Amino acid sequence: METGLLHLHNILRWVILILLLAAIIKSFSARSKPDGSMKKISLFLLIAAHTQFLIGIYQWFTSSFGYKLIEANGFAEVMKNSTQRFWAIEHITGMFVAIVLITIARGKVKKQAFSAASGLYIVALLLILSVIPWPFREGIARPWFPGM
Repeated sequence: METGLLHLHNILRWVILILLLAAIIKSFSARSKPDGSMKKISLFLLIAAHTQFLIGIYQWFTSSFGYKLIEANGFAEVMKNSTQRFWAIEHITGMFVAIVLITIARGKVKKQAFSAASGLYIVALLLILSVIPWPFREGIARPWFPGM
């Protein structure tokens, strides 16, 4: 089950990134010509992001990379090790903040405040990109796609 959830978490990363890019592009075009598609994109993004976060929270508590890591080594030791700190603190905190921003942006879209929404989506995208364990990041790398 742990492997399946990790693969689902990886696949949802791509769904969220695609939806986030679509939301950013659409929010810029919706400023001049608002239509209903922006609300749909923002809703699908919100659902995907919250689903991703629930899966991530479950993994953080049950896998050896989150809470169990802090419990076994102590918070001070985890903070000294950059790899452990990334998994136990940085990844989950960064993603939590990004999902809060996506949630606030969804509210802005519902009020047709597309400028504010686009800014929040851009900050969320940058934050997500900075805390994803990309394959080229030494010590924390994950494959581009599950099973690779």
